[in-house]
Order: sequence, then structure tokens, then C-alpha cells
Amino acid sequence: MIIIIGNGISGVTAARNIRKKSDEPITIISAESKYFFSRTALMYVYMGHMKFEHTEPYEPHFWEKNRINLKQTYVESIDTDKKTLSCSGGEELQYSKLVLATGSKPNKFGWKGQDANRVQGLYSKQDLESMEVNTEGIKSAVVVGGGLIGIEMAEMLLTRQIEVHFLVREKTFWSGVLPEQDSKFIMKHFENHHGLHMHYGEELDEIHVGEYDNRKSKKGGSASLDTDVVYESTGAVGITTKSGQKIDCQFVGLTAGVSPNIDFIKNSKIDTNRGILVNRYLETSVEDVYAIGDCAEFTEPVPGRRPIEQVWYTGKFMGETLAHTITGNRVKYEPGYWFNSAKFFDIEYQTYGDVRSKLQEGEAEFIYQHPKEDVLLHFVFDATSHRFIGINNFGVRLRHLVFNEWLTKEATIEEVLQDLKSANFDPEFYATYESDIVNQFNSQFGTNITSAKRKWWQNLITS
Repeated sequence: MIIIIGNGISGVTAARNIRKKSDEPITIISAESKYFFSRTALMYVYMGHMKFEHTEPYEPHFWEKNRINLKQTYVESIDTDKKTLSCSGGEELQYSKLVLATGSKPNKFGWKGQDANRVQGLYSKQDLESMEVNTEGIKSAVVVGGGLIGIEMAEMLLTRQIEVHFLVREKTFWSGVLPEQDSKFIMKHFENHHGLHMHYGEELDEIHVGEYDNRKSKKGGSASLDTDVVYESTGAVGITTKSGQKIDCQFVGLTAGVSPNIDFIKNSKIDTNRGILVNRYLETSVEDVYAIGDCAEFTEPVPGRRPIEQVWYTGKFMGETLAHTITGNRVKYEPGYWFNSAKFFDIEYQTYGDVRSKLQEGEAEFIYQHPKEDVLLHFVFDATSHRFIGINNFGVRLRHLVFNEWLTKEATIEEVLQDLKSANFDPEFYATYESDIVNQFNSQFGTNITSAKRKWWQNLITS
């Protein structure tokens, strides 16, 4: 039996693709939830845009139809010699091949008070459920960590009229990923959201713990007299930063990144570092044991990429790749050009190719920013050959397939700009900025690019 620990995008993708090629029994184990769900949609459940059941991509009958057994339990230890798993309740399971897709957990860095009530991260279904309880009736919150999960949590809290203080260690937002102008563009957008207080260059020092501020009567309603008060417990009542600033709050969100969820694996014979060590075939140090997704760490990373890739699409591609190997066709993980997408409140963000926080040697850049609207496109290209290297785009949605083709064919920046309309995802719904972009590039670099002379996108989809 093939056992997959973890029912996120990596584990479920592996199971689906293994089933297409094999009739061997498959069991997916998860203590988090019975059914696979869209983790990125958790924020919309909290915000009231959908119910949790709407986050399930497949109908319940999908699993029985595809002969994939779902088991809700904790795996406490792995014996790779006997090929057995010890689960909660004393149950033992035998596997022929084991796939570890155990995902991530929110980082904690030993802050005083980090394990108190009303202090939490945002990753799992249980985190969502805890956040519903922990933010009921509160007025103010602190979010720690300047990344995508942090800004999602801030947006969630703001929709419930909760004042949010956001601590960002760096001087600009997400400076380890975004170039300075891109970061400052997003920072300006944050200023437009009432109730969001950004604290740049600030680090958490201590979480203060005390009695909850929201008091309840013995009958369950709001307390009107002090004598009628019942304090349920103690929890976060404020924080102090390393600079000495004190902020009162009733909730602290810890979103300073995530790390591989591998604690129960460290006592096995499977080699680990920060994550579970794998080669480019997603094989661990133990035969018939594999690791994919957020928990996997490459001993030889893809050139130009990090050893741990904690992104939805890389997890999906790892699952697809591993399915070939497990069913007898050993395939190397080759993810192609980098891409990712997210939202910063109202602004959509996409990146294709390689746009670093700082220009690399031999690179040039062209940045277009609309004078009135929240639109910015940041192009990076080779300073000598003008080969297109990558783009960050904000406020417009562009086609992944088109940019991947340009990167594969090593198109020049001039060719990209000439055919930029081909990459517009929804030209019938979105305003077009291509003429202004091309005119600005011509002015800055002394070129004479004109509008597209050929229908590149139409040629691509009909070829």
C-alpha cells in the first residue's frame, strides 16, 4: 500500500496522479481534516465570503470513485526497517512506499508569551477555528512578520473592524523578495487602509499576558457590573518591541514565516536538516520513502532556486513529478521558470521569471508606474543582449503561458513590449496600458518599438 502523510496540494496531487497510472491501494493520512481543501481560501472563510465546505475542490464521492482511502489520525513515529507507521490510539499501518507531504508550521522564535492564549499563526484549519474564537469581541491586534500570510491576516482582521498593528522587521515591506520601488508601491497602498498601522524596522521582544479585556456575564452575555464578571482565562494583552514601544492588544498573530513540519520524523532514519532531505527525484535517504511540498529540502537545489520551495504551484508540480517515479518511470524534478501570485488587499501581484530584490550583475530594469492608478510593471532584462529575464506586475493580470513562452524562447525585452497586449489576461475587462508602457520605454532607452505587428497570442494557441 502507498501511504501519503498529508492531504495538502502536494499529497493529493501525488495520489491523483499515482491512481492514473497504478491500481495499488492508496491511503492519505491527515489529522488536520478529512478532506483536502484550498489552504489559500481560509482567509475568505473568516471574512464571510464562503463557507469552509466551499474550499473543498472535490465532491466527497471523488475519493471512493478513485479508490483513495482517507484516514484521519496522527502519525507519531516511522519505522523504516519494518515499513510501519505508529499512529495515535496505538494503530499500526504497513506501507510499501511512503510519501511525506507534511507541510509547514508557523515559526516561533522563543518570544516570551508566544504560547499564551490569543497568540497564534495562520496555516491550518485548526488555526482558522482558533482565530474565530480568539478574535471574538476584540478591538486591537498585532501581527508580527512582513510577508504574505501576515498581510492576509491583517486584511482578515480589518474586515471585522479590528485595529491592526503590523510589525515589519525590515525598513520596507517584504524587502527580501521585492525590489525597493515595488515594495514602496505596496507600502503606499497600505496607507489607504484605515485601521492598518504599519511599524517598519520593528521587531517583537515580548508578548504580555494578563486577563482578557472582553468580559462576560455568568449568563453568557456582556457584563454590566464588575461583580457579574467571569474571566475565562488569561491571554495576550499587549506587546513590547525591541525598540521599547508598547502596544496594547488582545490578539497577536505570529506570521514570521513557516518552517517544515517534520518533528515526528527527526527520530527516524530519514535524513533531515531544516526539512526532509531529498534529491532531485524527491527521494529521501531511505529507500521507498519520498518527500514533497513544503517539508522537502533539496540537497542539490534547482539552479537559481532555494532548497525549500514553499509555494502552492511547486508543491503541485512535485506531486505530479513524484507520481511518475513511484509508478516506475523515474523523473527528475524540473519546475521550469519561477512564477507566483498573491494579493495585497485590492492589488493583484504576479511574478514570472527572475526578479530579485536587488539587480544582479549584468542586469538592467525598466519600471512603469501609472501616475494615478495602482498599476506597476517591473521588467528585468540582460543589459547587453536585452534578453527578457523576468517581471513583477501589480494591478493587472497577465498570462502565465505567454510569459513562460517568452522566457523559454529567450525573447528580448523589445519583443516582449511589442507584443505585450498578447499577455493581457482579460482585455475585455481591464484597461490597457500597453501604449503608455511602450512610449515610456522608448523615451528612456532611445528605442522605437511600435505596436504588435503580429498576433502572437493567437498564433500560439492555434499552433
